[in-house]
Amino acid sequence: MVIEVSDSAAAPEAFVLPEGVTPTLDMVAAAAGVSRTTASRVINGSSHVTTAASDAVNAAIDRLHYVPNRAARNLASKRTQLIAVVVPEHTSDFFADPYFGTFIQGAALRLSSTDYTLTLLVASEADPDKTRRFLMGGNVDGALILSHHSGDRDYVRLAKSLPVVFAGKPLVGEEESQYVVDIDNVAAAREATAHLAATGRSTIATITGSLEMSAGRERLEGWHQAIAAAGLEPGPVEEGDFSLESGGAAAERLIASGAPFDALFVASAKMAFTAIGALKRHGLRVPEDVAVTTIDNDFYARNPDMRLTTVDQHTALKGATIVEVLMRLISGETVERMTVVPSELVLGDSA
Repeated sequence: MVIEVSDSAAAPEAFVLPEGVTPTLDMVAAAAGVSRTTASRVINGSSHVTTAASDAVNAAIDRLHYVPNRAARNLASKRTQLIAVVVPEHTSDFFADPYFGTFIQGAALRLSSTDYTLTLLVASEADPDKTRRFLMGGNVDGALILSHHSGDRDYVRLAKSLPVVFAGKPLVGEEESQYVVDIDNVAAAREATAHLAATGRSTIATITGSLEMSAGRERLEGWHQAIAAAGLEPGPVEEGDFSLESGGAAAERLIASGAPFDALFVASAKMAFTAIGALKRHGLRVPEDVAVTTIDNDFYARNPDMRLTTVDQHTALKGATIVEVLMRLISGETVERMTVVPSELVLGDSA
């Protein structure tokens, strides 16, 4: 394997990794064109390195598939007994979304009988390099990535050097190198939309989640599949971003467009809650004028004004399952790349 190196006075033109040889820190330094000390500082999260050196070392780590020897820094236990929960979202979004709390509760309950402790990193408002340095610095044994967008490449790269499990498929990187725990989002959306068709609705609109996230794209695909299977023409489509405000705003755009629809599949209960509010403000009755289905069986779906017809994705079970998969990875066990958590349609008053 020939490794191209960054421009540096000290860097050779190329570094050749001998076949079958496990990369070492010295090899990373050579491939990056920096000293062993500089490479060690980058790996251990030191801020006393230049951006160019940090980029070169991280690129070398990726290309060599180098795994830092965390055991050498913790000879007694060989593990930190810490698992990081990384949420690449703004703090306000994290605390406003019941999904995250339920997910973490499920994870914490599963770990309560083990020696592991969860440490939470709400990463969007922090320096992403700082978060990566922390995770790469031997501070944790593995990481759970709860929410991610198409631009979150650092977390996919991180999986080459640290046990990482994603709660949903990343949209970047090679699928064969990622471990994922999630529901079948396509099937869940297909079931929720098919229920609307089965009740006789003929023009089914949708409010998608963020299309920069796999859940948003897959739930849109499930809507399309159900529409096609029912022999219907697709209704109007508006994009949300899984936030509370975006559901109402998307519903306002649907109404303003003038396109007719008698049913609406919304990609999350949080968005459905405000979408229904917008429908009612315009004099549309739910479910008489517009039937609504969604995904998530949280307190937005169980609100006292109207219990929603929704697909329960068993979020606490998902949290427990993802830490189970991560602990097995940390222990060196063979794990399936994709673990599917079951989901089920729960009938309510909205459809």
